[in-house]
Amino acid sequence: MDQATRDQLIAKYKDGYRQVSTALNGASAKELAVKPAPGKWSAVDVVHHLADSEMTAAIRLRRLLAEENPRIEAYDQDRFAGALYYDRPLDASLQAFRYARESTAEILSRLTDAQWQRKGTHSETGAYGVEKWLETYAKHAANHADQIRRALESARKK
Repeated sequence: MDQATRDQLIAKYKDGYRQVSTALNGASAKELAVKPAPGKWSAVDVVHHLADSEMTAAIRLRRLLAEENPRIEAYDQDRFAGALYYDRPLDASLQAFRYARESTAEILSRLTDAQWQRKGTHSETGAYGVEKWLETYAKHAANHADQIRRALESARKK
């Protein structure tokens, strides 16, 4: 991956919190809690997922940078949603997402070429490195911001 591509992905990563918070703007507590369909996540569920995912992602990147060939463990997002009280208020999770992302963005902006090439092994997908990490998480928040907008649109139609 060249530096221009990295810079674009880092910019997208840094913009993730803004995209999510903008998607949430103006929604009522009732709208935030509505699940668009059975088995689908409400906007609140998505925010809690983003916090869990971002904290996990932050540790994954740090392990890739600080350890030799770390094993990056997968996790079951639906199990997290079922066990971690996703019906709780979203404010703390929104801030956890924000600050984990901001802290990690500071690290991304300082990486050397050698650090960008560091690798580990993901428990489900195999070879997993810093560049793959960035490709995954650069788009993660934007995808979920779209999911939040769809959930809120569905809630407003009900």
